[in-house]
Amino acid sequence: MKKVVRVAAGQGFWGDDLDAPRRQVEGGEIDYLMLDYLAEVTMSILQKQKERDPSLGYARDFVGAMESVMPAVTGRDVKVIANAGGVNPLACAAAVKALAGRIGAAGLRIGVVTGDDLLGDLDKLMEFGHPLANMETGEPLSKVRDRVLSANAYIGSEPIVEALQGGANVVITGRSTDTALTMAPLRYEFGWGTESWDLLAAGIVAGHIIECGAQCSGGNCLHDWRSIPDLANVGYPLVEVKVDGTFVVTKHAHTGGRVSVPTVTEQLVYEMGDPHSYITPDVIADFTSIRLAADGENRVRVSGIKGKPPTDKLKVSIAYRAGFKAVGSLVYAWPDALDKARHADSILRQRLERLGLRFDHILTEFVGASATHGPLAGTDFDPPEVQLRFGVRGDDRAAVERFTREIAPLVLNGPPSVTGFAGGRPKVEEIVAYWPALIDKGVVRTRVEVIS
Repeated sequence: MKKVVRVAAGQGFWGDDLDAPRRQVEGGEIDYLMLDYLAEVTMSILQKQKERDPSLGYARDFVGAMESVMPAVTGRDVKVIANAGGVNPLACAAAVKALAGRIGAAGLRIGVVTGDDLLGDLDKLMEFGHPLANMETGEPLSKVRDRVLSANAYIGSEPIVEALQGGANVVITGRSTDTALTMAPLRYEFGWGTESWDLLAAGIVAGHIIECGAQCSGGNCLHDWRSIPDLANVGYPLVEVKVDGTFVVTKHAHTGGRVSVPTVTEQLVYEMGDPHSYITPDVIADFTSIRLAADGENRVRVSGIKGKPPTDKLKVSIAYRAGFKAVGSLVYAWPDALDKARHADSILRQRLERLGLRFDHILTEFVGASATHGPLAGTDFDPPEVQLRFGVRGDDRAAVERFTREIAPLVLNGPPSVTGFAGGRPKVEEIVAYWPALIDKGVVRTRVEVIS
């Protein structure tokens, strides 16, 4: 058994720094590279791609990331765990296998975890008494069933552990929890039992701290942000974990950013609900038990974590079509920039009313004046410029399309001093809405295959 297991984060979301995975494997010693690609909206985007082309539906950036780290995987036994499979993990694995063949990488063993995708089983599940009710509104899924794009259960770390036990050095999943990508290698290396609640909770906390990449090592950090060094070369985080569940959060030497108690604390409260009960499929972690302490430069020691048994449910992320939207903008210059933008807003609303266009929602933002803070921004100021952002949404695509033709005329027949109109007519976009639900754990059957 290893005394310390080092798990490094190389992606915090789909679209993160393409070079981060390579820097993590080349910058110092690590045992595992964790790559987190998925968010709720990502699954619906990937499902749309799969509808157009059955060979797609996964985070294609992952293939490039694998090419950059392949020497470390096949030569230094660095293992990679990623949820890049999206709604098509098998196609993702096939693409990585094809890459290995092209570049002559021998010894690649790909573990594929499937079973999280419930889209094809929704009608059967509802028929057998699983309403998949919206966790926020209580409405049954039947209300929007005909518009559902994707439905994926959040799976835990157990099938990833199974893939590692099967000899995989790359594991690809669909919609696993973000924290499972870090938890799994710790369970595999240390043999933590399924009821070792405090140890499992430590693994969850470690995963939560590094799941967003550089957000815990100085990026997007509010605390003393001006003093954070060299963000152009920001170091992505890693955790050094011991068998007793204590661990250190750090980053490679000679990289920018900062790992400190404040930066780690900011990440800990990210997406936090009840701090006493951070619920995952593996364990419920008590975030109020966490103890942080500085452990040298760019090192934070984490200890004291407590856990308790998980619930008998899994969360299901469902995306569905919810109409159309379009957003246009104009920038008004000083003097009286805010008054001009407000007047333009009034004119535009009157024109839409005159045209008989009806929408479910019309939203106006005055960027540079009150878009972020709303009424708290006050009114006693005269900003040098204000961007009017005007958006509509509704089920009638034709009405939304007609709206897009009403922004440009304001340049010459509205208030004066318009600038910054260079993007052309707004585009109509389909709205994908989020439907969170719960389902009994026993309904979701994961499958693990190791491809060599």
